[in-house]
Amino acid sequence: MPENLHPWLATLARIDQMLRGRREPSPTAIRASTFWHFSTMLTAAGCWYGAVMGAFNGTALPRPAQITFSSVKMPLLLLATFWLTVPSFFVINTLLGLRSDFAESLKKLIAAQAILTIVLASLSPLTAFWYVSVPDYQDAIIFNAAMLTIASAAAQWSLRRDYRPLITRNPRHRWMLRAWLLIYSFVGIQMGWVLRPFIGDPALPTTFFRKNAFTNAYAFVAHLLFEKLR
Repeated sequence: MPENLHPWLATLARIDQMLRGRREPSPTAIRASTFWHFSTMLTAAGCWYGAVMGAFNGTALPRPAQITFSSVKMPLLLLATFWLTVPSFFVINTLLGLRSDFAESLKKLIAAQAILTIVLASLSPLTAFWYVSVPDYQDAIIFNAAMLTIASAAAQWSLRRDYRPLITRNPRHRWMLRAWLLIYSFVGIQMGWVLRPFIGDPALPTTFFRKNAFTNAYAFVAHLLFEKLR
């Protein structure tokens, strides 16, 4: 990448390289700046989509507080979930004899998180158009879930593509990737439960955390299933 590019153009060029799956000439040369770039992209794109997500107001007046809260929560959800999974990822990599590839693996994982938010940001006009067209809160939740599913699928496809050299080098990376996805999903569901609401019901007061936020999502779902089956 040319060194004399304007910072914004350099960022766009880096995003283009990520989306195309173009790796750096020396993928093992992991620098702190690399993680900083990915984290910055994740935060900026996550804040943007979070703000759009929180802009739902149905037939009510705009809610600047909810927009602000959601713009903070989206990157917080992804970054907190990611870094909470890093210690277990490091330990399991070490146990499987993959310690030497840990830095490269970590770079690919956080790059996938950045791609997830970049895809979300690209879908934000659709979300805004949906809000204008369909002023129903439940439909807004379903639509955002669909957008998150699309972005997650794109990020996973990108991650599997970038992980191929590691898997070719050592097939145990395939199992490590599956283990990380399982751990990440487990932590992410609970983190999303704690940080809700992301959209916010216009009929309810705007708050950063919902009442009884620090509860167990899995226990709640198990309780609902138990009540249904009883």
